[in-house]
Amino acid sequence: MHATLESGAVLDKTVELCETLVNQPDFVALQRNVQAFLADDAAKRLYQTVVEKGEHLHHKQHEGVTLADAEIAEYDRHRQALMLNPVAKGFMEAQEQLQQIAEGVNKYIHKTLELGRVPGPEDFESCGSGCDCHH
Repeated sequence: MHATLESGAVLDKTVELCETLVNQPDFVALQRNVQAFLADDAAKRLYQTVVEKGEHLHHKQHEGVTLADAEIAEYDRHRQALMLNPVAKGFMEAQEQLQQIAEGVNKYIHKTLELGRVPGPEDFESCGSGCDCHH
């Protein structure tokens, strides 16, 4: 097996997985929400404003600056407006679900590489955070 996916069985199965993903009805709906957001300038502006204001406030906190109540209230107003916009909300929910799909696939791949075999459900069981049982 080569370290890259330029050709071969791993690439073939990766493409097959991608085809399976894009053919799922839920995936199609998620993509529709993303495309609706990308076509909606007002929703994109709302989203960008919240992201920028959030990053600004986070940076100030990281620098040890005390945030003014007015700054926090302004951020909260923009965030609420964003959450009330159905296109923006649909986009954020779609992004979260797509991220969960990617994390789930990556979890299986990483566990396969770690174990040297295909993992089963028992390989993902855990007895809780901070546990050293190696499950």
